[in-house]
Amino acid sequence: MYFYFMKFIRSKKHKTILKYVIAISILIPVLIVAYEIIVLGKDNVVLFIDFPSVYSVLTILYYGLLFVIGFGWALREIKQTLKLRNEKIKNELKYLKAQVSPHFFFNMLNNLYGSIDKDAEKAKNIVLELSEMMRYSIYQGEKEYVTLKEEIKFIRNFVALHKKRYYKDLKIEFVIDIEDEDMKIMPLTFINLVENAFKHGVERLRGEAYVYIRLKSDDKIIYFEVENNFDKEEKEKEAGVGLLNLTRRLDLVYPDKYKLVTSTIDEVFNIQLTLQAI
Repeated sequence: MYFYFMKFIRSKKHKTILKYVIAISILIPVLIVAYEIIVLGKDNVVLFIDFPSVYSVLTILYYGLLFVIGFGWALREIKQTLKLRNEKIKNELKYLKAQVSPHFFFNMLNNLYGSIDKDAEKAKNIVLELSEMMRYSIYQGEKEYVTLKEEIKFIRNFVALHKKRYYKDLKIEFVIDIEDEDMKIMPLTFINLVENAFKHGVERLRGEAYVYIRLKSDDKIIYFEVENNFDKEEKEKEAGVGLLNLTRRLDLVYPDKYKLVTSTIDEVFNIQLTLQAI
C-alpha cells in the first residue's frame, strides 16, 4: 500500500488530483452544514466539536489524511525546488570557472611560440609551469573549496610566468600575512584581480610598471589587495569580463559575506576584496 501511495505521489497525476481533493475537502463540510440547516433546521446543526457523531469522526479522519498527503506533497516540492536551485548554482559556477584565465593561457602560448627558436630551454620551463597552472585551474577549480596555501602557490606561479613574458622594467611585490594557510576558500578567487593588473596595467605600459599584491587573513576575515599603475590613455572605462565573472561567483558562494572595493587615483588602480572566512 505504501509503495503504491509513494508511486502515486511521485507521478505527475498527483498534482491535478490533489487540486480536486482540496476542492472536495472544502465543499463537503459546506454541504453537510447546508443540509443540516435546510433539512433539519438551523437549531439542529451538529458540529464535530459537539459530540463524536459518525460524520464528525469521518471528517477528522478525512482532514487528517488530507493533511498528511498535503504535507508530504509540499515537502517533496520544497526538496525538489531546493535541489533544482542547487543544481543551477553548481552549473553556473562550473560555467563561470571555465571562463577564468583563458586570456592568460592564450597569451602564454603565443609567447611560447615566439620563444621556441630563441631560447628552447626557457620554452621548456614555460611549458612545465603552464601545464601545472592549467592542471590546477581545471581540476582544483572544479572543487567547492581549496586551501589558501593552494591559491597562493597558483598566484606565485602566475606571477613567475608573467615575469618571463615581459622584457621591460617590472616591479612585482607579493606580501603574505596569514594565520592559517589551510583555511578554505573558493578556488580561483584571486586570479582575476591579479590578471587584470597585468592585462590593463603592465601589458599596456611603455615605461616602468609595478604590481603590488597583498594577502592577509585571521580566523574570521580574508583580505586581498592588488594595486598597479596604468597608462591613463589606455584605461578602459567598462568593467572587464574577468571582474564581472568574479563578482557573480562571489554572489553565489559568499552572498552578503564579501566586499569588493575599487579606486583610481591619478594613474594608480587599486582593488580590495574582503571575505568572511568559511
